[in-house]
Amino acid sequence: MEMPDLNKHPLIIDYILQNNFGRLLGMNFTILSPGIVSYSLSINKSHLATPVAVHGGVVASLLDATVGAGALSAVCELEKVVSTVELSISYLSPAFLNDQLTATSELVKLGHKLIFMEAKVVNQNGALIAKATAILNAYPKEKAGY
Repeated sequence: MEMPDLNKHPLIIDYILQNNFGRLLGMNFTILSPGIVSYSLSINKSHLATPVAVHGGVVASLLDATVGAGALSAVCELEKVVSTVELSISYLSPAFLNDQLTATSELVKLGHKLIFMEAKVVNQNGALIAKATAILNAYPKEKAGY
């Protein structure tokens, strides 16, 4: 049995259309399989905290978006959406102007209501920028206005 393309799931498409913050930062994702998402971001001047280095909040936003989209991809077939309950980040290396960042999520455990996720961000050279663990809450899409 072939897996459906979750990138074309109506709830995922609606999420993309409604995700103004992700659009503001310039982030884009692709669902590779349920729970596994690749999110990308090209660093420009608006992402910087110093003349050359990225603000940690940008990396945090990328990680939060990655675990969120990963968790959403794991429950969208159940007509559920997610919200972050806890996010823990370890910053390991700086990111710089013109870096191409890629974050990848991993589903650790899918519970009835709670979803445990991990994610990492690397630059175009494969250097590890940051890692995160997260707990997300799954709930009916109607509560989020979908």
